Amino acid sequence: MLQQETRCEVADNSGAKIAYVIRVYKGSTATGAFTRSMAGVGDRVFVSIKKALAGSEIKAGDKSKAVVVRTTKPIRRADGSYIKFDSNAVVLIQDDGNPKGTRIFGPVARELRDNDYMKIVSLASEVV
Repeated sequence: MLQQETRCEVADNSGAKIAYVIRVYKGSTATGAFTRSMAGVGDRVFVSIKKALAGSEIKAGDKSKAVVVRTTKPIRRADGSYIKFDSNAVVLIQDDGNPKGTRIFGPVARELRDNDYMKIVSLASEVV
């Protein structure tokens, strides 16, 4: 689960390496002591690029929309199993939902298929 001010990896070849979550567009708010917007796999977030490759189109300080593809928080699936990843990661997307990069690095969760991010699923090397 990602919240505001979370730093995460960028899992595509757009040129960005580290992203900083500014706003969670779609997610859930926990009830209880804290009511922060939390983004899970498949949710959109607004990010600021903190570190980028030299010579790429995307520079440090740019802002972009992104979709969460991996979280360290375990995700419960319908069959009762849980899945979690070693790191939090996002993929930068355009306004229409297509990824900015042409390759996706590392595994992505199968839950992206339910949220109509089929282009990301097809570009990923492994879908878990």
